[in-house]
Amino acid sequence: MESPGGAALAEYARPAAWGDVDVVDADVQLTVPSLAVLTPYLESRWRDYLAESGMGKPESNLYPSVEGVFLPGSRPADGPPGSSLELTRAQLLDPWRTAIAIMNCTFAVDAVHNDDLAAALATAVNRWQSEHWLQREPRLRGSLVVPSQNAALAVAEIERWAGHPEFVQVTLPARSREPLGRRAYWPIFAAAERAGLVVGIQAGGASGNPITPVGWPTYYLEDYVAVAQAFQNQVLSLVSEGVFAEFGDLRVVLIESGFTWLPALMWRFDKNWKGLRREVPWVRQPPSEIIRQRLRFTVQPLDAPAADPLLLQVIDQLGDPGLLLFSTDYPHLQFPAAAAALPAALPDELSRAILGGNARDTYRLGS
Repeated sequence: MESPGGAALAEYARPAAWGDVDVVDADVQLTVPSLAVLTPYLESRWRDYLAESGMGKPESNLYPSVEGVFLPGSRPADGPPGSSLELTRAQLLDPWRTAIAIMNCTFAVDAVHNDDLAAALATAVNRWQSEHWLQREPRLRGSLVVPSQNAALAVAEIERWAGHPEFVQVTLPARSREPLGRRAYWPIFAAAERAGLVVGIQAGGASGNPITPVGWPTYYLEDYVAVAQAFQNQVLSLVSEGVFAEFGDLRVVLIESGFTWLPALMWRFDKNWKGLRREVPWVRQPPSEIIRQRLRFTVQPLDAPAADPLLLQVIDQLGDPGLLLFSTDYPHLQFPAAAAALPAALPDELSRAILGGNARDTYRLGS
């Protein structure tokens, strides 16, 4: 395979064993290269504000910007990895023969404490990705960036794009200012449901809260491993607070969450719900059943044990083959070769569902 990454990318292409299955990649990262690309989409007062304040681009703080984190050759000459449509085509869409890729933008408007500026930046990001990515590449679908710290402004942004078929999702940060099940967020869920959009809960977030339950960690290793705790807390919150009882058609995808922690969480959740169910009368069935019906999980990063049979046991313990959505997390280097993107020992029918069918059902992409 000839591509900008050279020999290092020789194995980063669709495995022949996948045959003719239509691949839907549920997590491809989109990075805004600089604030300068957004200025054409901002009102003059915000352009002046940014120039006079010297404000920098609000960055996702989940991944350090160092080599080894990203796929070789994915950094264009004029921007960070994930900011070039041409490289995304050459390194991902074409060699993987991707039918549809869902873009998730790492632009941390949740870190901006001026709600009006956060809303203006969100609108600019969405206009920029629509014009420069989604309208130029028919294989791409977008995720809306919204100012989740202000539900009314987030709803306005969702309603602005309702009916635009290139957008299929609204993203919220896993490390949010409050648990996402809290009723302050319900208007966002209602707007997404009305617009027919999935809510994607994405790894990262800049809430200002400590990023572990016991305070701030010392090392990046602690930070990165602890992201799974944030997702677990969000699952507990969404189910316990009654989000799925209130919004009967809401679909939620956890992005970059991993999933090997899920069986144990469901077991513990069900066990304690049996004794405490009077506290949450709207949770009328075991939480594990609600999770299987309403939540989906992208497969990367895949926390796989050394032996495939152990991973297959975990997948079997999930209790529903529809829970998992294939993802590469491009341009993050989550696996060294495409053959490691999915367990090789999966039954063919399950592989096909994970590679494309589950995402088509979740995002209502058609056949």
